[in-house]
Amino acid sequence: MLVVSLGGSPSLRSRSGVLLERAGQWLQRQGVEVVTFQVRDFPAEDLLHARFDSPQVLHFLELVEKADGLLVATPIYKASFSGALKTLLDLLPERALSHKVVLPIATGGSIAHMLAVDYALKPVLAALKAQEMLQGIFADDSQIAYGEGSAAAQLAPALEQRLYGALEEFRNDMARRPKPLDPGILNERLLSARWSI
Repeated sequence: MLVVSLGGSPSLRSRSGVLLERAGQWLQRQGVEVVTFQVRDFPAEDLLHARFDSPQVLHFLELVEKADGLLVATPIYKASFSGALKTLLDLLPERALSHKVVLPIATGGSIAHMLAVDYALKPVLAALKAQEMLQGIFADDSQIAYGEGSAAAQLAPALEQRLYGALEEFRNDMARRPKPLDPGILNERLLSARWSI
């Protein structure tokens, strides 16, 4: 299984990034291949000018197409997800998330921002034809403590339990989804099939 992990924070130090990193580590321990992208790694000009032919954008699009699932993590600003993430999602083709399982993850200053996942992020993912979108994880900033120096960040026990529970569901849903057939293989099977009327 292949998962594309997409971080929507423009900051190097990000609580949503902590959750995304922790999620990726958990999936890798379960034998899932995880490829991580951060919006800050894409040239700003490519995103702002919608350069579909940018090498970084083309690489991202190629991996999203091959992926079984997508993890999307974002901080919530002013009751919505990050603008940098929106510019990158706008570069995906209309049906980019069909046949994929999607797990949205968000962090915000208070639980007052919790509904931004349902009212801002999920509609954009649904417009990309995400056929199976999980409930998602929202954490307020008080549930994630940055580690001092090289120490790892700490998650509140309740958040850690919710995250790993959602990831288990995410992995199971990807494993049970039928793989779409390549059109060439489907055409060959139809031509070689025995038909009776």
